[in-house]
Amino acid sequence: MENTANTTTQDRLIRGIALNGKVRAFAVRTTELVEELRRRHDTFPTTTAALGRTVTAAAMMGAMLKGEEKLTVQVKGDGPVGQIIADANAKGEVRGTVKNPHVQTPSKRPGKMDVAAAVGTSGYIYVTKDLGLKEPYSGSSPIVSGEIAEDFTYYFAVSEQTPSAVGLGF
Repeated sequence: MENTANTTTQDRLIRGIALNGKVRAFAVRTTELVEELRRRHDTFPTTTAALGRTVTAAAMMGAMLKGEEKLTVQVKGDGPVGQIIADANAKGEVRGTVKNPHVQTPSKRPGKMDVAAAVGTSGYIYVTKDLGLKEPYSGSSPIVSGEIAEDFTYYFAVSEQTPSAVGLGF
């Protein structure tokens, strides 16, 4: 029998800067975090994808903060999962929850979960940042598709006036 190394996926965040600081890039792997959330909240696969994408976006946004700053993301769609909440901070600590963990929607096609059917296509993304000032910063934007990455892309463009491309997978 051959001796093989046991490989593990470790959560990580990598950031990069290009074009003299005009472009920032973040790559985040949250496999272990999402699995822990799935286990703790007993989420069904489509709900796990929606929650996982939301906490991953929050982790990326947390990486943009400094010191003791923190943020809360709320995805409030009209779909059956209800509200999704994720908290993150500049230290890389992230947590999340979902109102209805037992939602499963039919796949769009093999291997493609219909997250939009679970989240809904109407509602809002709310982001509250505690930057250590008197009042927290609050921003919001409408849900445009229910596919969390597209909704965060729109949020960055509309609420933070930062042209962005966001890709989130499960």
